[in-house]
Amino acid sequence: MDADLRSGKLVKWKDDRGFGFIQPNDGGKEVFLHISELKDSVRRPRLNDTIYYYCVINSDGKTRAVNAFIQGVRKRSQPPLEKPKSSGRRGSKRSTILLLAKLLLLLCLPLAGAAHFSWITGNVWPLLLYPVMSVFTYVLYADDKIRAKQKVWRTSEQTLHVCELVGGWPGGYVAQQLLRHKSLKRSYQFEFWLIVVIHQVAWLIWLVFGPTLIA
Repeated sequence: MDADLRSGKLVKWKDDRGFGFIQPNDGGKEVFLHISELKDSVRRPRLNDTIYYYCVINSDGKTRAVNAFIQGVRKRSQPPLEKPKSSGRRGSKRSTILLLAKLLLLLCLPLAGAAHFSWITGNVWPLLLYPVMSVFTYVLYADDKIRAKQKVWRTSEQTLHVCELVGGWPGGYVAQQLLRHKSLKRSYQFEFWLIVVIHQVAWLIWLVFGPTLIA
């Protein structure tokens, strides 16, 4: 369960069936909303309402809103909306370990290729680019998420992808998982994983054919 309070516009609503879809303000695909999750609203939702909510992902991979409320129409007697209870330190530690394991798996080939390249050529730039650009890209993601919430000028997706291509994709991956930013937008995810594949294939080619070409 995502513990960050999100917001978006209600772009679809079937009042007779009691459900609709929210378009998140920070981008990504629409989020399902059921009327039962609007427990403290003084009226039923309407199109273009601003909805605040938390996210959960169903077993089928679809995202839905929980603990939601409509901006400006909450009951005055209601206490402030609380964040959903987390699964505790054990669940957080397990998620961190799983994230690190996935990241290391993705980095196996690029780091092996970059280390081999540095050993053969004496050029350490590929090894340096990954950590430096990853930190820079993570900061860009974090800044862009803040800007999205503030509804001010944002970093373009092209800029983020260029940073990922230059070597910052590990930082982008970590930011997507920890900050929940750009992780639900399919078009962005397609381009991001294409960049990851390019890095994997490029280093695989180097490991197989690079030393022969230099010799």
